[in-house]
Amino acid sequence: MSAKATWKVSAAVMASRVLGLAREMMFAALFGGSKWMDCFYLAFKVPNLLRDLFAEGALSQAFVTTFTKKLTTEGEASAWHLANKMLTLAAVFMSGVTLLGMALAPWIVDILTVLARSGAARQDYNPAEVALIVTMVRVMYPFILLVSLAALVMGLLNARNVFGIPALASCFFNIGSMLGGAALGYWMDPAWGPRSLIGFAIGVVIGGLAQLTCQFPALRRTGYHFVANFQWRDSGVRQILHLMAPAIIAASVVQVNVVINAMFAYSVSEGAVSWLNYAFRLMQLPIGVFGVAVATVTLPALSRAAIGGISAEFKPTLTKGLRLVAFLVLPSTLGLILLAEPLVSLLYERRAFDAHDRLQTAIALRAYGYGLLFYAWLKVLQPAFYAIDKRWFPMLVSLFALGVNLGCNYLFVIVLRWGHQSLALTTSISACINFLILYAVMRKFAGGLDTAGLLGMLAKLLLAAAVMAGVCLAATHFLFQDPGKLAQLARLGWLAATVGVAAAAYFLTAKLLRVREADEALAMVLRKLRR
Repeated sequence: MSAKATWKVSAAVMASRVLGLAREMMFAALFGGSKWMDCFYLAFKVPNLLRDLFAEGALSQAFVTTFTKKLTTEGEASAWHLANKMLTLAAVFMSGVTLLGMALAPWIVDILTVLARSGAARQDYNPAEVALIVTMVRVMYPFILLVSLAALVMGLLNARNVFGIPALASCFFNIGSMLGGAALGYWMDPAWGPRSLIGFAIGVVIGGLAQLTCQFPALRRTGYHFVANFQWRDSGVRQILHLMAPAIIAASVVQVNVVINAMFAYSVSEGAVSWLNYAFRLMQLPIGVFGVAVATVTLPALSRAAIGGISAEFKPTLTKGLRLVAFLVLPSTLGLILLAEPLVSLLYERRAFDAHDRLQTAIALRAYGYGLLFYAWLKVLQPAFYAIDKRWFPMLVSLFALGVNLGCNYLFVIVLRWGHQSLALTTSISACINFLILYAVMRKFAGGLDTAGLLGMLAKLLLAAAVMAGVCLAATHFLFQDPGKLAQLARLGWLAATVGVAAAAYFLTAKLLRVREADEALAMVLRKLRR
């Protein structure tokens, strides 16, 4: 991929995350941390789980790999035949999954709500919530069919070196689901009661349709014309399914973890699922901006350094990626922990989202923040195993982390009766354990990773972070004692000023302590400004 294409994809991913945040802000304003919003988020976990397993990621990557080889070795006609076979297979199989899911929706929802129905923690469970969840699951299930086809189309375009429109497709999902959902929700219930959420469930399907169809013009320009092909006994189709298997298993660990957390959250208290969702969306921003960005740059270099075995360049390349992530993400971690309330207030606190919702979301955000650096490190470390063809290790460690997550959830929620923040804390603990095990294993493979140098750099960064923390704590004490009482413009102004001063304090202290990543970051910014 060229530098120009990389920039387009990065910009599109960032735009998608911003639109996703805007979608959460709309939900927060309309429904706050209500039990009905919990129902919507719990219902959406079902098709979203299948999307991450079968569509985005596993299917697209496996298809691009096989399609590109077919295009190179056998020519365009053979590649188009493979595309027709896979699109036909995906349409038929995912239609069956959709119909089966809609039929089994009551049993699926029974599993999701079993803890709440058992009275294990939550005492205000209302059976009417289950009826709404079942309805929304059935309404949203066609989304998995649409997004699976969209993933294949995206793979087709990427294989033909078209990156901009496919990367923007998720933006169309967010726009379609917001506009379509809001229009239908208002039409179904102008008072924005629980019935309006069915409109937003339909909006998810509209968003999926937008994500698929927005790519059609670009697909047509490549010269592709779809013709149904049911001849699935094909080496190319088998190769795609074979490549998908380990990716599906790895993705299932993460997504099952998300669903389990939602099940426990729904049993804790009214609003818990929503508070965790709002907080998790904020945590994903620095991971997407810094962790994924560094991983995107590092992975090709790691792959080159692992051709024919682990070369001398592999270890310093991986270590540099980990150091850069630490330098960039540590201030984000502190910012999310120390400025959680003003940040949540600025983004979410309006209309239905009140001071109580702000406090509970901020508590969850702080708990997620403790694991933010480990999450971001994993974005660099896990692909390194794929580069050296040790892909099964991250999967096995993820399975172990899933067991840890489940055990901690049971201990914190069922035994100790802790609140929803314990679920966010468990996520951070799992990320920490996952990283530490993988790091220890990678040290064996790579012959060391300059751990002493990394720890020395972290010690310097902690000093810089302490200076930054002083700025944040002073702002919290003098400016944000009750951020909800400030005008929206004042919240924005004071928070922007605080973040600017805190970031400058962190950067200057790191530079005084001769952290070389500070010089690299400054040089990168200056290069951008000169363009």
